Amino acid sequence: MRKTLVIFFIGLVSTGFGQELDTQTLEFKEYMGYVKKFHPIAKQAGLAIDVGQASLMKARGGFDPKIEADYDRKVFKNTTYYDRLNATFKIPTWYGVTLKGNFEQNEGDFLNADETLPTDGLYSAGVSVSIAQGLWINNRMATLKQAKLFREQSKADRDLLVNQILYEASLTYFEWLQAYQDAQVFQQFLSNAELRYKGIQKSAQVGEIAAIDTVEAKIAVQDRALGLEQARVRLVNKSLGLANFLWLGDNIPVELQPNIIPDTDLEGDIDTTLEILGKPLDSFSIANHPKLKSLGYKIDGLTVEKRLKANKLLPKIDLEYNFLTETPESINAFRTEQYKGGINFEFPLFLRKERGDLKLAKLKLQDAQLDFDFAEIEIRNKIFAIYNELESFQSQNQLIFEIVDNYGTLLAAEERKFSFGESSLFLINSREIKLIEARLKQNSVQNKYYTTKAKLFNSLAVNPVDL
Repeated sequence: MRKTLVIFFIGLVSTGFGQELDTQTLEFKEYMGYVKKFHPIAKQAGLAIDVGQASLMKARGGFDPKIEADYDRKVFKNTTYYDRLNATFKIPTWYGVTLKGNFEQNEGDFLNADETLPTDGLYSAGVSVSIAQGLWINNRMATLKQAKLFREQSKADRDLLVNQILYEASLTYFEWLQAYQDAQVFQQFLSNAELRYKGIQKSAQVGEIAAIDTVEAKIAVQDRALGLEQARVRLVNKSLGLANFLWLGDNIPVELQPNIIPDTDLEGDIDTTLEILGKPLDSFSIANHPKLKSLGYKIDGLTVEKRLKANKLLPKIDLEYNFLTETPESINAFRTEQYKGGINFEFPLFLRKERGDLKLAKLKLQDAQLDFDFAEIEIRNKIFAIYNELESFQSQNQLIFEIVDNYGTLLAAEERKFSFGESSLFLINSREIKLIEARLKQNSVQNKYYTTKAKLFNSLAVNPVDL
């Protein structure tokens, strides 16, 4: 069953929309902290680290010591044909060298001549070495190196995933904030229109103004009420969208209550929360970008694969040498004149498979390098463009603030003239409509400014450490 909880945040503010219910502010930093800590996708991003660690553990298993035992016995018509035991202990090492210890014991009436061993068995200790293919790099070495690179790549990928979900969450918060501020604008001007309508009604009743003016005042009230209702619907929808990012421990989703409102003073909090404060353009180092780090580790892994495929072009030459003894407890028992050795040689005549694998590895590496070069230029240009946008929006915010202030001055002057009988209700409504439009545009410009900050955060791929 779906569980829902109500979140209450510290910071009591004034009641909005004329409601008696006290409202509480959902701070931007606290909201982002909940997203990073509890959102399922943010948790999934953390699993990437666990996958990398598990892959590294699996790769290290290629160097684990191994015990092998082979036992065969055949008895037929009360005759023991053979009774063979072969036990081996192997220790793989880094450069294609494997240390081996072995015990063999064979009995039976039908053993091959070369299988005849001492009654108590035969012990051996030795080494096998690959002197061509597999000496400087082999499957075990390549797998371990790639696993280490994958672990580091998974950390960069984790940062990218966390940054993306925080970016989307911040955009949703800014949209919620704009919807709230738009609703506040219509609520304020609805109250003004209602107050004006009551005053005009009284003036019309005593004959100071024409009764038809009450109709125009009533239309203004209805128009503001319509705008407020539409703004409320948008606010509810944006609140539902915000709730998608709010979770608590144990994967419990949170239902955002109507008395929870956004923080309207975000100018400083955004930079500190997203950790983009004090990051001038000349201080940015693209080499530390997580996406480029991820692509760099991918290239390193493909380079290891290319070296492995190139090594496959060499002949496979494996040498093995083992000291033999019946008394392993004595160190002097291992003598060079008692041994078992061999050599294994293998080499394909045309090397078509090996040459094809090497060519494919080179193409993969070339493709990854092109991805890296393109991503580097794309990230750099995107960041430059966002810095330019931020400078522009700072100017735009200043301009729209002055425009709103001037429209407010015009409206106040028109209302004063109307009180002296030197203006009309039509002019007041016209001035007020312009002021409403300017206020809404101010909210829109502010939202674009905050959104651009979030884009900078996303382009830098920051994973905030203080959330």
